[in-house]
Amino acid sequence: MKCSESWLREWVNPALSRDELCKTLTMAGLEVEELVPVKDIEGEENSASNDYVIDISITPNRGDCLSVRGIAREVSALTQSPLLKKNTLAEVKATSKSSVDVNIEARDDCPVYVGRVIQNVKADAPTPGWLREKLRLSGIRSINPIVDVSNFVMLELGQPMHAFDLASIAEKIHVRHSKKGEQIRLLDSTEKILDAETLVIADAKKPLAIAGVMGGMDSGVTSLTKNIFLESAFFTPKVIARQRQYYAISTDSAYRFERGVDPSIQREALERATQLILEIAGGEAGPVTENIHQPFHSREITLTHEKIEKVLGISIQDHEVENIFRALLFQFERDKNDWMVTVPSWRFDISIPEDLIEEIARIHGYDNIPIHGLSGKLQTDYARDSEKDPGPLKQLLADLGYHEIISYSFVDHHLQGLLDPAQAPYELVNPITADMAVMRSNLWVGLLNALLYNKSRQQQRIRLFETGTCFIRQDGQLRQEPRLAGLITGFALPEQWGTPARQVDFYDLKGDIENMLHFLCASGKISFRAEKHPALHPQQTAGIYQDEVKIGVMGTLHPSIVPEVFIFEIALLPLKTAKTHRFEDISKFPEIRRDMALLINEAIPAREIQDTIKTIAGDWLKDVFIFDVYQGKGISPGLKSIAIGLVLQHPARTLVDDEVTALMEQVITALKGQLGAELRR
Repeated sequence: MKCSESWLREWVNPALSRDELCKTLTMAGLEVEELVPVKDIEGEENSASNDYVIDISITPNRGDCLSVRGIAREVSALTQSPLLKKNTLAEVKATSKSSVDVNIEARDDCPVYVGRVIQNVKADAPTPGWLREKLRLSGIRSINPIVDVSNFVMLELGQPMHAFDLASIAEKIHVRHSKKGEQIRLLDSTEKILDAETLVIADAKKPLAIAGVMGGMDSGVTSLTKNIFLESAFFTPKVIARQRQYYAISTDSAYRFERGVDPSIQREALERATQLILEIAGGEAGPVTENIHQPFHSREITLTHEKIEKVLGISIQDHEVENIFRALLFQFERDKNDWMVTVPSWRFDISIPEDLIEEIARIHGYDNIPIHGLSGKLQTDYARDSEKDPGPLKQLLADLGYHEIISYSFVDHHLQGLLDPAQAPYELVNPITADMAVMRSNLWVGLLNALLYNKSRQQQRIRLFETGTCFIRQDGQLRQEPRLAGLITGFALPEQWGTPARQVDFYDLKGDIENMLHFLCASGKISFRAEKHPALHPQQTAGIYQDEVKIGVMGTLHPSIVPEVFIFEIALLPLKTAKTHRFEDISKFPEIRRDMALLINEAIPAREIQDTIKTIAGDWLKDVFIFDVYQGKGISPGLKSIAIGLVLQHPARTLVDDEVTALMEQVITALKGQLGAELRR
């Protein structure tokens, strides 16, 4: 927010030097970014003037300070100086009966709409020098007296306004949502095709303006305009924020509306603008058309002295608290130890007692709050069983050569749709950028962006993982779910002379997942089952299960998205981690190995064979592995030959041949009965 020092001192004139004034504003949270000498119209430094331009950085919650009056209120409160102008409302008597009917269809988005017709204006009249100078020093170019007055009132009071050429309005004004496909040519000469959610000011035939953002070229005021319709309205901040972002339009009007405009000053701003237009451009003012569908009701907040002391850590005298409320123009009533504070209409950022305490601390002065050393008990405690600590997971993946990334929860809508088409993502009302418009429903978008970033910088071996929250729509609610995801691509091992280079594959990733889960989940059975996923290769996708409960998915990313990338994701909440690790003595007795070759249906996965053997062999079985698979000559079509090795060992004695033989017979019988396997001779 830019304004000249002289304009600010028209509203409040504290007994402070220029530097002291700037320092006071900065200490109160209104940071002065720049203080420069006033320059004349041509841009030369005006040595005859001692005026300066103050450029103040306003935080998003302080939209009330986006006006000269708003800043003056702050200076008045900070310096205990009286406001020189209480208000600007001087009602203009109607000298014309001309008016325009206004129909508010979108009442929730436009609760207040005020307007009036002014006839026979001289739009080509020169704008007075004082007005041009105030606009110039605030960074706004002079256009014509009608537009200049609306900009002046916006800067002075904080209320954006717009003037329409009355001749371009067909019948009446409608404040409504646009119809999908409607078009409008804006004042910046751009053409916009409207969606079905845009709040517009329209007449009976066409849209005249995108409400709160920018007016249309066809209804704009020119030097030939004779009659105008002057608008002053309150639009809901989230609506303006959404359409400013959607149409990529940044204007001073939208900047103020989306941060909040005083919902009670629309009539005052209209009267102020009317007064100035009549003085500068002449004309006859018609009656005011006022539509108020949701009258403003002040918030009342209860605050106690004990609450102030608890939050700030210091005791502030009651009379000082009340003086601060008066300085901020907050009305209040005292009831024993409580204050019932009525928040003024322009302080829409204050809604809870802590907000009031922040104001007390700010005006009291942060430098006046003494420094206290922090103290507290520090002790080690074990995490509750319900809590999932991702630390061991992260460390294990780091030991396997993965690098952790941290990405935004806001992702690109198109990319999220490619990676999780079955889940409709939650769309943000006011996204930071167009490629951060939705909340992620899985972690793959961030991983892929990091992958592409690294590949473009000639990285040949990439192994990444991330833990974070995903946002899932379920039964009309937004559920937050912590997950772990990772990907690998490129070479299986770092470049070296001792091992031939090869590319990673599906089983490299599967092995990493098995290592991770078997280490952390000793109490649960981990298995992989062939499945389908729209973002993964149809023949290289597996669901990850723990004790028959699906906890994740892994596979090869579909080549149409990014080729030769292997990716996984695991939900952390259903993951059962081992409470404690159990240690056993290593057996001192010899191992016995037995091999067998089976003929079995080729459709039966190796996992089922191994699981069957583990169930029958019990605690004696230390390891079971497949060391050969054969199909071809000598093997009937539809069958495969699998060679399996079993390692047996007893923890307390030496196994004898009869015991081992009996156990192997039980295993062969179970494989034949359950899976139809035959022993290959």
